[in-house]
Amino acid sequence: MLTNVLDYLDRSVTLYPEKIALSDSKNEATYAEFGEKSDAIGSAIIERSGTKNSPIVVFIDRNIESVISFMGIAKSGNFYVPIDRQLPVKRVELIVETLQPKAAIIWDKDNRILDEINFSGERILYEEAILHKVNADALNAVREKSIDTDPLYAIFTSGSTGVPKGVLVCHRSVIDLIENFAETFDFDDTRVFGNQAPFDFDVSVKDIYSCIRNGGSMHVIPKLFFSFPAKLIACINERKINTIIWATSALRIIENLNALEKTLPETLKTIMFSGEVMPNKVLNYWRNKLPDVSYVNLYGPTEITCNCLYYKVDRPFNDEDALPIGVAFKNTDILLLDGDNLITEPGIKGEICVRGTSLAHGYYNNHEKTAEAFCQNPLNKAYPELIYRTGDLAKYGEDGLIYFVSRKDYQIKHMGHRIELSEVEIAINSLPYIDAGCCIYDKTNEQIVLFYQSANECERDIMKDGTKLLPKYMMPNRFIHFTELPMTKNAKIDRVKLKGEYLDNDKD
Repeated sequence: MLTNVLDYLDRSVTLYPEKIALSDSKNEATYAEFGEKSDAIGSAIIERSGTKNSPIVVFIDRNIESVISFMGIAKSGNFYVPIDRQLPVKRVELIVETLQPKAAIIWDKDNRILDEINFSGERILYEEAILHKVNADALNAVREKSIDTDPLYAIFTSGSTGVPKGVLVCHRSVIDLIENFAETFDFDDTRVFGNQAPFDFDVSVKDIYSCIRNGGSMHVIPKLFFSFPAKLIACINERKINTIIWATSALRIIENLNALEKTLPETLKTIMFSGEVMPNKVLNYWRNKLPDVSYVNLYGPTEITCNCLYYKVDRPFNDEDALPIGVAFKNTDILLLDGDNLITEPGIKGEICVRGTSLAHGYYNNHEKTAEAFCQNPLNKAYPELIYRTGDLAKYGEDGLIYFVSRKDYQIKHMGHRIELSEVEIAINSLPYIDAGCCIYDKTNEQIVLFYQSANECERDIMKDGTKLLPKYMMPNRFIHFTELPMTKNAKIDRVKLKGEYLDNDKD
């Protein structure tokens, strides 16, 4: 019985010692090197921190050293917390205040950040840690005492109060996810993963552990390549990448630029996407260009260990159609709740709530927010059983599949009608001249505001074509054009920035 993700690494080190496990634009590591370096890091942490099940910060970059550090921390019996060194220092300070970590794995250049936030813990230089003498007895002693509910990582997400929340996930939850991926999507040692997601974004968890579990390979694609699709496609072909688990926006960039017209990725066999609603216009572009590839729509927030629902795209969709988020993974139960009432009939909206092993432990050092989101299952009065309330609305289709509707806070009352802003977005995003768009409701002026990205301003076209898809009361009242919409670090449209800059201070 697997109880620790390190069992995956041990197995792959044994079976594929000379195989390239990790690579980036500068370096690569075989499984044997991966194992040896992470052993050394784990030994260094045990000697210098003396902690167990405690947070160890890692200043990350798009490189294999970040992943090797993660495994070294796991071997020390602690959990890793990836922090992008490009974050504003104030945000780093808030994260560190929440964690109170005893140690951080850094490079020389990170000392400046730690000095600025008055970090008092151990500073473990990566370059020195990988040369540390391996203490096999200490590593074995840690492993023997570990259990599957020990924490593996914490990833920080935005908090409504401005204080980031650290989602704490254990080994068992990741094992549950990765075993499901291997079985459901036929992952094996031939898989070459093209990593797009930053390592402080939970999409990367699927790349890292699917690679390690199956003895595959993972190439960390340079961020710059996503601004130059020709380089991106060349990278896929050169590295023989056959599996990508990307944010929807990354696939949308390729479609926006019509990049597949010139060169096709030749080795891709599986494309998975998540993070935002996938416009069928974008998906159809990819499906037309690469019809033999398997496409999978994934759904799930960080708090339930990446994904709880999936849909293998198995039929045609019109551009204006909604794409299912599908069915639950094994060992996960999805409850659509209207308040405390279970919804089972098609067409009725309810909040997506999740129960099962996939649930995170909660938010680190934040009991109040944890209690709000991770609460007792209202359908079970007999014994303690937690569910996670996602804040997302969905419904069953006549086909029995689940369809995402919107965030609870995207539902508005406008001109006497209750409107799901996501329905407006689906319609607008299906228009051929729209690269991307999102809607935010301006409560002060009672307007639906459309922020859209396109080559040129096209308000008149949107009004003309949009009324063929939407009733008049659902049409946007105000249009704000962008040649490039602002994006969050995790490659989602930055709705908070748009609202703050264009609505909150709007005096009109």
